[in-house]
Amino acid sequence: MDSKAWPYEEARKLLKRYAGGPPAKGHVLFETGYGPSGLPHIGTFNEVLRTTMVRNAYHALSDIPTRLIAFSDDMDGLRKVPDNVPNQAMLALHLGKPLTRIPDPFGKFESFAHHNNATLRDFLDRYGFDYEFLSSTDCYASGRFDDALRGVLRAYDAIMGVMLPTLRKERQATYSPVLPISPKSGVVLQVPVEVVDAEAGLIRFVDDGDVIEQSALGGLAKLQWKVDWAMRWAALGVDYEMAGKDLIDSVVQSSKIARVLGARPPEGFNYEMFLDEKGEKISKSKGNGLSLDQWLTYGPQESLAFYIYREPKKAKSLHMGVIPRAVDDYWQFRANWPGQELPQKLGNPVHHIHDGKVPDAPLPVTFGLLLNLVGVLGEASREQVWGYLGNYVPDASAAAYPELDRLIDHALAYHRDFIAPTLQRRAPDAREAAALEALDAQLAALPADADAEAIQNAVYAVGNAGGFETLRDWFKALYETLLGTAQGPRMGSFIALYGIGNSRALIAEALALRATG
Repeated sequence: MDSKAWPYEEARKLLKRYAGGPPAKGHVLFETGYGPSGLPHIGTFNEVLRTTMVRNAYHALSDIPTRLIAFSDDMDGLRKVPDNVPNQAMLALHLGKPLTRIPDPFGKFESFAHHNNATLRDFLDRYGFDYEFLSSTDCYASGRFDDALRGVLRAYDAIMGVMLPTLRKERQATYSPVLPISPKSGVVLQVPVEVVDAEAGLIRFVDDGDVIEQSALGGLAKLQWKVDWAMRWAALGVDYEMAGKDLIDSVVQSSKIARVLGARPPEGFNYEMFLDEKGEKISKSKGNGLSLDQWLTYGPQESLAFYIYREPKKAKSLHMGVIPRAVDDYWQFRANWPGQELPQKLGNPVHHIHDGKVPDAPLPVTFGLLLNLVGVLGEASREQVWGYLGNYVPDASAAAYPELDRLIDHALAYHRDFIAPTLQRRAPDAREAAALEALDAQLAALPADADAEAIQNAVYAVGNAGGFETLRDWFKALYETLLGTAQGPRMGSFIALYGIGNSRALIAEALALRATG
């Protein structure tokens, strides 16, 4: 109850919300929202994962049942053609239409929204989320939202009173909380609307010069974004929903509208946005940032969950370069967890990633060390990597270390696509060459099975005697001349893993490069 971990802090908001007992509906409802105007990205995954962490924390504090709805705003009109999909000219012909009425540019599903919804569900299912999927189109067309829509029509003037002061003068002239679907073009219209009969759901508007009267119920109209969000909270009884920092104003206005509709706005918080390597917000339509498939090619899903868990109110870069550090940080926190006292365990990210059921299998080498090994091996197979791991890890095998086996695949892929093109060993200068010769002599004097600590002591001794201004300069020289990279591992561990004989061969290659250079 006293944990400062943010999922527990969020869960305690729900305890206060229902301090007097369970809600009338019998459960606490969590919701996440998704706009399927583009392919889902890690920002979408982020929201579901973080909400699930709050849900799990609430389970630890309360016996009240919970549900999680992943809601797709698939009745929205397509405002612009995404940059990262095929058949863009075809999509441009359908601008303004609901996403569920636009052909799938991939040619696989009945509409663009159905394609993106299927991608979203696969996206979430692969991680094993416990959720229920809801489609905006289905909710509107089936009549599920009809009673809530009548409430919006009854409160039309009050909702306008909330929204109009937030709009520019020219937008005020055309704004309507209700967006009718044109019976002529099928486009979601942004036109003024008159409520003719709230109970019957009848509205009047002008469509291409003609005055039209039609129902706002049964999927013949949808609501403007902030009103739609509030109506959904009221209709479904949403108790918790987080949102990005860019939606702070939307949360404020939607909360006011929810109260107008007689509902209590949900609890939640505003998280900071993910940025691409250029510092720009990741976007579904641009396709910048990372896809889930990309991360899972180069790192395990736990590393992504770890990266997402930490500091949700701080903007973070999301690009290929953050993956190796996230992998090793995840494993470091996981290694710490068993020996921690309960308060520290509750604040440890792995507790929330695994919902308190943290696996106890160890990882005998770091991901960074694996990457360095693969870097010097070049085009290596998993079997070759395991062969070298036998120098360092007792009983090294995929059966004994299945998670390490999977990490080898990630390391091979990451090396192939991002490290190999950048590796370039340089020739050592005179001082560095002398130190390398000294290190070679030290290694030659060690037994072939010397452990990492003994090797590291030899590396330190040579560096201290080598005339370097700092040991950092010595290690940088080792990385650049032996590994071809500016940063690297603890050299004692690397040499033990790669083997003393193989490491001496690397030194010989570096010295030969100086001799021929």
